[in-house]
Amino acid sequence: MDKRITIIDFVEKYTRQFASNVFLREKVDSVWTETTFEQTRLESYRIGAGLMALGLEKGERCALLSQGRNLWVIGELGILYAGGVNVPLSIKLEEASDLLFRVQHSDARFIFTSEQQLPKIRKILPECPNVEKVIVFDPIADLQEKEMLVSELQTMGDAYLKEHADAFKARYESVGPDDYANISYTSGTTADPKGILLTHRNYTANVEQAHSVIGIDEGDVMLIILPLDHCFAHVAGFYTMMSYGGSIATVPVGKNALASLKNIPMSIAEVRPHVMLSVPALARNFKKNIETTIKKKGPKVEALYNFALRLAISYNKEYWNAGGFCQLWKKPLIALFDKLIFKAVRQGMGGRMKFFVGGGALLDIELQRYYNAIGIPMFQGYGLSEATPIICANAPGHAIFGSSGRIVSPLELKICDSEGNEVPDGQRGEIVIKGENVMAGYWKNPVSTANTVIDGWLHTGDMGYVLREKHPGFLWVVGRFKSLLIDAAGEKYSPEGFEDGLTDGSKYVDNVILHNNQNPYTMALIVPNKDALREYAQQKGLDPLSEEGRKAQLMKIQEEIDSYKKGGKNFGVFPEAWLPKAVAVLPEAFTEQNHLINSTMKVVRGKVEERFADRIDYAYTDEGKQLLNPKNLAALL
Repeated sequence: MDKRITIIDFVEKYTRQFASNVFLREKVDSVWTETTFEQTRLESYRIGAGLMALGLEKGERCALLSQGRNLWVIGELGILYAGGVNVPLSIKLEEASDLLFRVQHSDARFIFTSEQQLPKIRKILPECPNVEKVIVFDPIADLQEKEMLVSELQTMGDAYLKEHADAFKARYESVGPDDYANISYTSGTTADPKGILLTHRNYTANVEQAHSVIGIDEGDVMLIILPLDHCFAHVAGFYTMMSYGGSIATVPVGKNALASLKNIPMSIAEVRPHVMLSVPALARNFKKNIETTIKKKGPKVEALYNFALRLAISYNKEYWNAGGFCQLWKKPLIALFDKLIFKAVRQGMGGRMKFFVGGGALLDIELQRYYNAIGIPMFQGYGLSEATPIICANAPGHAIFGSSGRIVSPLELKICDSEGNEVPDGQRGEIVIKGENVMAGYWKNPVSTANTVIDGWLHTGDMGYVLREKHPGFLWVVGRFKSLLIDAAGEKYSPEGFEDGLTDGSKYVDNVILHNNQNPYTMALIVPNKDALREYAQQKGLDPLSEEGRKAQLMKIQEEIDSYKKGGKNFGVFPEAWLPKAVAVLPEAFTEQNHLINSTMKVVRGKVEERFADRIDYAYTDEGKQLLNPKNLAALL
């Protein structure tokens, strides 16, 4: 691949190479449509030329607020061809202030949006005098002041290309590798969001780096469940697939969050993807759905399934160390069970899936073992937006379950202590990287830029370690520095291992957050799976809503926690001294609607602690420390 190319160079190169290959797949009026590489480029030209006809100057910003669809990708490419900068906005942003800040802070001159998201833009537009036009993707009749249809923009683009083709070409050829391509905003959970400045070269360099760890076959189809506004979907999704001659499909967005979730299994069945970008929370849901389906087939089938699963997991181990001479006897049995059982499970996920990537949060190793056993490996990757984002990834042929994957190349990476000194092999510290994928900085925020990128080294704020002698080139990420808990003795520790382990390993717990801010002991905020707990109570002959039934459910939750203590099946996985001594069972789930889960399905720890501050305080009282306290009992009603 050429050195220091722009995204425009990139698109032109791979369009020449794969012109007739399908690149975009989208469901329109119940039919999946196909758009080739060449058609994608030509439609991008129309958008870009239309923007130039509107007066967009090189380096000016255009915001983009829409659900995942072809016009999202084409819209971004059009902005870039016109020499502009895309400001992708999350459709999960419901509060006017969140959108308003990003539009005002980015100095966006134009906004692209869908009909579904248009009301949000209309609400903030009076406070955005710099916005000249709102370009609507869908054909609506009630256009208001400053609004226009994308079809009108495309018509303007056609005329501009006819009369000023040379000017359009000169514009996109003037774009350099160090020019800004994107301003991607952080969530801003503790302060104002920061606008991450990503250059053309940041993107193309990260695609080149991705090639060192991830292989895709020409013609493969990727289903992208993640929101397109996140750079993980950009790089691991449509830009990487473009470089391999593959195609991407987006999940149709429903009228509400529930409808959108229902469209995911439908899309998997219809698209039959080879690869999928997902998040751990959805992977857990897939697993639960599979187990529910198996259970409905009766106890004999369930028993056979569980036996086959245990056998496959014991053989595959942590992927890199699978098999061995003493386990050869298992191979014919596993092959038989794969034909009888696991093949049917895979058919339920389209029948062609080679693997899928779980981004957004740390994956529980048991979840990875599970998917590998059924023949659809789920690989952990790691990155962050400031790194455009891929830093490492597991992939077919080179994976270690429990690790975050093989570090991309070329990239410099070191593990540092709080003073910035590199620590010895195997010791935990902050992950610090240097490479062409490191952001240009934060938009209008030189102080944060200087504190984050020091002498070209990006300080990620994440904690990890490497084992260069035993597993060279691999990285283990263990949590966020800012989420570290501090006990009464001042010892710092990451809660995420236990949180993910309990959530993934227990059908009775949907979510858990540990809390300790130099308190006498650690407490746990738990979102229970009420259906599973009530079924458990009924199996014991108890009314789930009676006091006795609810006490039994609370004892079951405690039993799941105690499995990490001495004598339990999970003993040693997490230091016993860090386990919760008090439990607060919550009456409310963590959802995107209540802002306790973000757009990548990660729990927003700070907002959870803020929302349930009273339960945290209560857990440090004599009454609240007791498992069977009135508030825990009431939460199960």
